Formats: sequence, structure tokens, C-alpha cells
Amino acid sequence: MDTTQRDRSIGFLCLVVTAFGWALNWPLMKLLLQQWPPLFARGLAGTCAALILGSLALARGQSLAVPREAVPRLLFASFTNVFAWMGFGTMAMKFVSVGEGALLAYTMPIWAMLFAWPALGIRPALRDCAALVLGTAGVALLLGGGGFAFSADKLTGIALALACATLFALGNVLNRKPLPMPPLTVVAWQVGIGCLVMLVLGVLFEQPNYTAITPFGLFCLTYMTLMPMGICYLTWFETLRRLPPTSASTGMLLVPVIGVISAAIILGEPLGLREIGAMVLTLGGVTLALQRA
Repeated sequence: MDTTQRDRSIGFLCLVVTAFGWALNWPLMKLLLQQWPPLFARGLAGTCAALILGSLALARGQSLAVPREAVPRLLFASFTNVFAWMGFGTMAMKFVSVGEGALLAYTMPIWAMLFAWPALGIRPALRDCAALVLGTAGVALLLGGGGFAFSADKLTGIALALACATLFALGNVLNRKPLPMPPLTVVAWQVGIGCLVMLVLGVLFEQPNYTAITPFGLFCLTYMTLMPMGICYLTWFETLRRLPPTSASTGMLLVPVIGVISAAIILGEPLGLREIGAMVLTLGGVTLALQRA
């Protein structure tokens, strides 16, 4: 096996680990929310993960120093990439199913394609319009199973999941210039800042019952800390280093698929023709949007 083929094989292996790690976080997060409120639970897991990531960066000889000129961009990225993505996404799980939350969140490439028009002057092509139509049809099919007369809680969950997707997409468009720091250091700071704010807000306003956690809840919390926000970031960096960006990004479509299937197995959520059709339409639109990226 030559070096290029070996790199691609390792890259695909890292991609699979990343996808499964991030996907299984969705149903486990839903279970943890039965015991602790969303901002507190995600904030605590993320703050612990940031300390681990920072320690790994130091162990690799990387500096944690943040150049003064990079501070505003780091704070903005922490808001869009962590607080909005993780915080709003986790809060949405209180009101919608894993399947609904995951598919809504992973419409982000479609929103990024739309934001790129006013922000970067990249006009949508016919393929981009097709992506928008497919994605919208998939979401409508998913949410319209019982008609569109949503309860206040359901509307809140949908709004939070869409805010999670759109703000993350906006961040991807506006944060195109890399921060002048090693990737692991950047992630440690972003996760640390975004999740510490969540943790503080959770303590102040959610009033969590600290003793409500069970051993299984501690397992979910440990998984959230170590896998999606720890190991998966390391495997994702390896994926990006060894595979073309489009292949890596398209491969991330495994996350909502695995998330929906695992939620059906772990939580007993519905997985019928409507859910499968919604996945096919939505992810088809996302795939077209990713081709532009």
C-alpha cells in the first residue's frame, strides 16, 4: 500500500470514528436531559473537555497564548461555533425528537450557501437552488407528519434548532480566515469560552438539582466530555489532514443518519418511511450545497 492510499485509509477510518462519536452524542444527550437541564449539562461537559484539550495542546508543545488582534474573532467564533451550535442545539432537544433536531441542525450547509451571497458575493447557482428546494421539502416532510399545528414547545424546539444551524453557518462564512493559532488550541479556547458561558448561565437560571444525576447519567456526561468534544476533534483534524475537504464534509452527513437510527434503537423514536424520506431529501439538498463548498 503506497503512502497516499494509506493516508486515505486512515483518513476514512478517522472519519467513521468522528461520525459515530458525534452521532451517538445526540441520543445520549437526550437521555442526560432527563436528569440535568441543557445549558448546565452541556456547559459542564464542554468546560471539562476544554481543560483536557488545552492540556493536550500543552503536551504537544503548543502555546495557548491568544494574539490580541485575534481576540474579537475568537469570541465571535466561540459564540457561533460553540454557544449557538452546542447550546441552542442542546436546548432544542428538550422540545423536539433527536431525528428532528439532528436533521434541522445539519441543514447548515444550505444556510451557509445562502449567506455566502450577501457576505462574499457568491451568487447561488441552479444546483444551489435545487439544494434549497430539496432541503426545505425534507424538513417539511419531517415536521408535517401530524399537520403543521405545532404546540408552543414544538415551535420553541424548531426555532432553537434552526438558530443553531443558521448561526453556525453564518460563523462558517464570516470566519473563513483561520485564527493565527494551532487548531487544537483554537478548539480548546472556543469550547472553553462557549461552554463556560453556558455553565454559568445554567447555574444562575436553570437551578439544576446536582444530586439528580444517576450512574447512567454520569456515563452520558463522561461520554459527552471525552468523545464528541475530545477524541472526535482529534480524529476530525486527522480526517481533514488526510482527505480532501469536500470528501470530509460530505462524510459528515453520516452524523444525522447514525443519530436518527441510534435514537430509534436507544430511545424508541419513530423511524418509518416519512423519517427516511425526510432524511433522503434533506441530506440530498445538503450534499448539493456541499458541492459548492
